[in-house]
Amino acid sequence: MGDQQNDMIVSQRAKLASVTTAQNPMWDIFSNVWCPSTNPGGYVNVGVAENALMHDELLEFLNNKLELPAKYLTYNDGGGGSIRLRRAMCQFLTRHLKPFTPLDPDHLLVTNGVSSAIEHVSWAFADPGEGILLGRPYYGTFIMDISMRFGSEVVPVNFDEVDPVSTQAVAKYEKALLEFQQKTGKRVRGLMLCHPHNPLGRCYSRETMIELMRLCQKYRINLISDEIYALSIWENTVDEKNNPPPVKFESALSIDTRGIIDPQLVHVLWGMSKDFGANGIRVGVIISQTNRDVQQALKGVSLYTYSSGISDHLAALLLEDSQFTESYIKENQLRLADSYAYTVRFLKSHGIEHAPGCNAAFFLWVNLGKTYKRLHPGIPESEEVGDKVMDLLLSHRVFLASGALFGAERDGWFRIVFSQPRGHLEEALGRIVAALND
Repeated sequence: MGDQQNDMIVSQRAKLASVTTAQNPMWDIFSNVWCPSTNPGGYVNVGVAENALMHDELLEFLNNKLELPAKYLTYNDGGGGSIRLRRAMCQFLTRHLKPFTPLDPDHLLVTNGVSSAIEHVSWAFADPGEGILLGRPYYGTFIMDISMRFGSEVVPVNFDEVDPVSTQAVAKYEKALLEFQQKTGKRVRGLMLCHPHNPLGRCYSRETMIELMRLCQKYRINLISDEIYALSIWENTVDEKNNPPPVKFESALSIDTRGIIDPQLVHVLWGMSKDFGANGIRVGVIISQTNRDVQQALKGVSLYTYSSGISDHLAALLLEDSQFTESYIKENQLRLADSYAYTVRFLKSHGIEHAPGCNAAFFLWVNLGKTYKRLHPGIPESEEVGDKVMDLLLSHRVFLASGALFGAERDGWFRIVFSQPRGHLEEALGRIVAALND
């Protein structure tokens, strides 16, 4: 009787969301976080992409500056962000993303985080059942952001032995597009990139970006470049020389699209969460420079992703202070490089394989399944152990992002987030090794 009543009360999409949430332990992790003094039995979290390396500096700046005007207790300038914030973003992003076409506040729509921005563009570009291309491996929450509420279909792109960020990968995107359209009779309406790449920690070259633009122009689909890690770029000093050389970051906005793609098809996302280590501020932005239809459509639904007045004010305070932001970004990049190097040395000392060539973002893509099999010689080479390793990690109270939820093409891969204080990172890595030895 209870199940029948729930069938009447809860929609099918709500049921699906419930199942999806139950498969992801992240929310339980948040409520039971390890602290060496107050909660030593909690989870050590190196699975969620948060950067805590510069929290003290950011808090000192914000706490000294914060004085909230009364207008931020009102609806202010509407759901798409205050004029002040959009102007500050234009100035800041012009310095760092170097757009070919100058940014204007009217090109920007502010959201309460980039997850909301992804939902918005999925809603704006694809009707239910229509596809958005997403290369594997991918940021796992892209699936929910793109498809859960609005019914767009994620079209995963397999690369086999091809480098996912190379020009050779473009043909794989085209293959996936044609197969989806032939199989379903529905159109592909967009191509979603995380640039720099999550979870690989690498940048797409300018040449690859141009070839992807050409592909989007050929099929008249939208290129969405999620550049939330754009300024979290650092120098890789530890990977061997014969590995893929790190590629410098260049924004999709910096490319002269003439003769390549209709600029109305190019859209860029950015936010405060990663480059400023401030996931909790909840400020993202959609940049669509020439597509008035998109701008108007998103403005019409901006009420549902209204960033709070306090967040709007804090973000504007920060982005207007070029002296602080320049020094912050420089120091953040140095600390990320140091933390990456420390983690790689640890992994190598324990024979754990990682995907090399990183110079961006907060994470390493590591093959824990391979190490687990080496430590347990009785396991057949063909046997998949990813789920077993995940269970062992959780039993040791350490949380990583599972490759199974990140669209890994091979079993046993996980994402380690290294942008944590050294003591936190040491505890996490120690628990990972202990789990693999079980």
